[in-house]
Amino acid sequence: MITEALILSAILFVVGTFGVLVRRNAIIMFLCIELQLNAVNLAFVALSRLVGIDGQVFVFFVMTVAAAEAAVGLAIIISIFRHYESVDVNNFNLLKW
Repeated sequence: MITEALILSAILFVVGTFGVLVRRNAIIMFLCIELQLNAVNLAFVALSRLVGIDGQVFVFFVMTVAAAEAAVGLAIIISIFRHYESVDVNNFNLLKW
């Protein structure tokens, strides 16, 4: 049972990584990062059966980081959309001098 959960977690993480690397839409990239965080949560919960409750405690920390990332990330994406009227990451370069 643990190996199936870890394999599913690895597949979800690879799909999320592929989505971040291939897609140029900021919202899709944001969702793929959330998919990666959920894959890590699944791995933590699966491994907590072997190690103990420590994996489930880490899940709460990852969920807290994901919630903060969702709030800040969506605010940044909305701000970029209002300024450029697009969420395609090739159309803007905010961090360049």
